[in-house]
Order: sequence, then structure tokens, then C-alpha cells
Amino acid sequence: QVQLVESGGGLVQAGGSLRLSCAASGRTFSNFAMAWFRQAPGKEREFVATITWSAGRTYYTNSVKGRFTISRDNAKNTVYLQMNSLKPEDTAVYYCAARTVDYLSTRSSDFAYWGQGTQVTVST
Repeated sequence: QVQLVESGGGLVQAGGSLRLSCAASGRTFSNFAMAWFRQAPGKEREFVATITWSAGRTYYTNSVKGRFTISRDNAKNTVYLQMNSLKPEDTAVYYCAARTVDYLSTRSSDFAYWGQGTQVTVST
């Protein structure tokens, strides 16, 4: 049973920082690409960032480039999302996702495993 558990969400003022973590368990993730998505109230889930497991290649949605950094610790089966210069429009539930191949993708339908989500709220 694959399990993804996110943590690190919370309430922060605009301009502040948070680091989200996603701990993966249940099988070997050495060939899995990982990603972060988010869903704001009343909006569809959207792609945020993704990383391959073996080479550490990354890709970001334009709105977070230069502010967010995705990284991973293979030994701990953990993916991180460092979020700096947060804006109120970053407020959303953030989800960690894993796909069973080690290629980048921005489509939620390509990811088979999902965490329960962690709330990020950015106040003005």
C-alpha cells in the first residue's frame, strides 16, 4: 500500500515562508517522479512543481518560479516544497503526488498516488 503524507502547512503572512514535506512509504520510490499540486476554494486542482527521482530534474508552473523550490531526499523517501515570498493567491490545499515512472509531467491524471493534502493560508 503506497502512502503519501504531507506536513508543514499553516498560516503565514504575505512575504513569509513555509516548507512542505511529503513522506512516501509502502514501496521503493526510486523510479517515481513526484509533484506538488494545489487547490484553492472554488477552483480546480492545479500543478505547482515536479521533480524526477533519479536525476532531480525539476519543472515549475510560471506563477511560482523563483519563489518555490522542489527537492527530494532519496534516502528518506521524502519530497519538499520550499515556498518563499508567499502571496495571498498561494492560499490553497497542497497535495503531494507520485507517478510510477520517472518522467516529468504536469497533468494530475498522470499521477497514481496522492496524499491527503495540507492547508496553506497566506494572510495580507
